[in-house]
Amino acid sequence: MSLKSRLHEARVLAAPGVYDALTASIATDAGFEALYLSGAAIAYTRLGRPDIGLVSMSEVAEVIALVSDRVATPLIVDADNGYGNALNVQRTVRAFERAGAGAIQIEDQTLPKRCGHLQDKSLISAHEMAGKIKAAVDARVSAETLIIARTDAVAVEGFDKAIERAALYADAGADVLFVEAPRSREQLAAVTAALGHRLPLLANMVEGGDTPLASAQELGEIGFRIVIFPGGIVRAIARTAQDYYASLQAHGTNTPFGDRMFDFNALNALIGTPDMLARGRAYETYGDDMTKKDAAR
Repeated sequence: MSLKSRLHEARVLAAPGVYDALTASIATDAGFEALYLSGAAIAYTRLGRPDIGLVSMSEVAEVIALVSDRVATPLIVDADNGYGNALNVQRTVRAFERAGAGAIQIEDQTLPKRCGHLQDKSLISAHEMAGKIKAAVDARVSAETLIIARTDAVAVEGFDKAIERAALYADAGADVLFVEAPRSREQLAAVTAALGHRLPLLANMVEGGDTPLASAQELGEIGFRIVIFPGGIVRAIARTAQDYYASLQAHGTNTPFGDRMFDFNALNALIGTPDMLARGRAYETYGDDMTKKDAAR
């Protein structure tokens, strides 16, 4: 089922953050119906750096292709600010759609951008952003590919201006609206009251961010259709990795940490090694099978 079709259902859609094919496959096995490929998570894991516009369009496209080759789960992709002007946005949309993105999110920050829950952001004009959204809509090949318009105006221009911007982006052809970093539950409810009749709305849950945490069910009840948890997996893995390396340094062995990690066989089972080896063996004997069939004729 495409994301577009899924959004016709009344149920809220929870999309966990992923940053590579392994996390995408684990999230898929957990039963999620969509995944969110986080630009911040790619910056954290590939570069070991913050989300301040350091990741390139081609690096994200490469990750999309690797994830799409591993899982069929619909993928929402963070395209930052499109990596430039409207023409850059069109190139980004074409590249990400070819690589397997089901939805492409574009924000109204200037270059270089920064995480939506960092301070001191700056914005392009609302009309320039509307043009970028129109450019994205014009560039997509399939009408099933969704364009998500994100505004970071709450922290820069205030809540009311953020709502105005989001409405303008809806007029430009966006399929989903994303008002980033509301500061309270009251503001979350005000987003759905102002915009919920226009388009499906997306909410972002960031542990330690500006928006109060709520469950996907709670956010669905006030009118959000998609809830993303973009960086949670990296925060979980980073904490675990810190504990793991400290244990190994202290003990000189992984034995004390053994109950918190997969062993060799368990990890291979998780990633499908036995099945892949069996498929490889089937191809190795394919010629022999054809020879036997010819001889039997």
